[in-house]
Amino acid sequence: MTLIAAVGAVLVGLTLGLLGGGGAIVTVPVLVYALGLDAKLAVVMALPIVGGVSLIGVVQHWRQGNVDFRTAGAFGLTAMGGAYGGARLAQFVSGRLQLTLLALLMLGSAFSMLRGAGPKAAAESDTRNLSVGVLAVGLGVGVLTGLLGIGGGFLLVPALVLLAQVPMRQAVGTSLTVIAMNTAAGYLGYLGQVDLPWTLVLQFSAIAGVGIIIGSALVPRIPQLALKKSFGVLLIFLGALILWQQT
Repeated sequence: MTLIAAVGAVLVGLTLGLLGGGGAIVTVPVLVYALGLDAKLAVVMALPIVGGVSLIGVVQHWRQGNVDFRTAGAFGLTAMGGAYGGARLAQFVSGRLQLTLLALLMLGSAFSMLRGAGPKAAAESDTRNLSVGVLAVGLGVGVLTGLLGIGGGFLLVPALVLLAQVPMRQAVGTSLTVIAMNTAAGYLGYLGQVDLPWTLVLQFSAIAGVGIIIGSALVPRIPQLALKKSFGVLLIFLGALILWQQT
């Protein structure tokens, strides 16, 4: 484990703990560029890393009363189906295309973070519309998880606030619960496709686990808007780097 990779692992954990997502999207670039791993291997490795680290965060947020398990189940079960399907689909997609799609997703997420002021309370909606929204977001996040090795928290947190009307502080812990569920399903979809270096997975996860414990503890103390904008700038840099490397 290189120093740069260790710093990247801490960043992954910190961001997951603070925002309930986002950190997972940088896991694959760290594995590829800091550790020199093949893109396809990095995508699969990211799933148990992000899932395991998210579980640590779930425990931290649960202790603070910030996890809505009922809502997590509604989102998570749909996301798990999408994640498994996305993982099976990935065998037909090149590692180069996976990195390119990830870079475009990072840039889109970054511009959204820099432009928006954060999710607000949802307007009144009927239960049917909420159910359709939960189904669509859960399925979409799941497919992205299986295909690109991300957790999807940057989509889950706004959806939890806007569709399920979960308070922002609870949305972070609830998002981590969903991430743990859909990354597990995504990994199952890759069984038989890739052999993982589990020693490296555990080392990276342990360092990221320290980061998420710190990040979860800092949630009440750091302004979320300033954090999102700073992370958005980082995503622009990483997304541009990946696209440049693919040209």
